[in-house]
Amino acid sequence: MSYKKWFDAHGSKHRVIMEKLTHLSDAEVIEYFRFENMVVNETDFCPLYAENKKCHDMEDLNCYLCACPNFRFNDQGFTKEGEKTLFSTCGIESPDGDQYVSENAIHQNCAGCLVPHRESYVRKVFDRDWFTIMKKVPCE
Repeated sequence: MSYKKWFDAHGSKHRVIMEKLTHLSDAEVIEYFRFENMVVNETDFCPLYAENKKCHDMEDLNCYLCACPNFRFNDQGFTKEGEKTLFSTCGIESPDGDQYVSENAIHQNCAGCLVPHRESYVRKVFDRDWFTIMKKVPCE
C-alpha cells in the first residue's frame, strides 16, 4: 500500500470517529483518543488493537495523531541517494527518528519518536479535521 492510500484511508477512519464525537468538547475528544479507550471502542482504527498492543511503548499513549504531522512522504520519491530512493523523512529532523534502508529505498522510521502521541502535543496542534493538521505530510 502506498503512503498516500494509507494516509487517505486513515483520514477517512478518523473522520468517521469524529462524526460520532460532535457533542464532546475538544478536551473530551482528545481524552477519547487515549489508547485504553480506543482499543475497546474503536477496534478497527488500528490493526494493533486486535492484539491490545501499542505502536510505541509509552504510558498515556494518545492515538489522535496516529500519523505524525511532521512526517513527510512522496510516493514517487524525493531524491535518489545512489541506487536508493528516499520516500519519507521527518520535517523536524527529530533526534529520536531513524531511517529504514532497504536495497532500493530509504524510509523514515518513527518508532523511537513519541512526539505526536503526547496529549500536550495533540492539544498544541489540535483541529477536529485531521487532514487540516496533516496538510504538510503529503509532498506530491
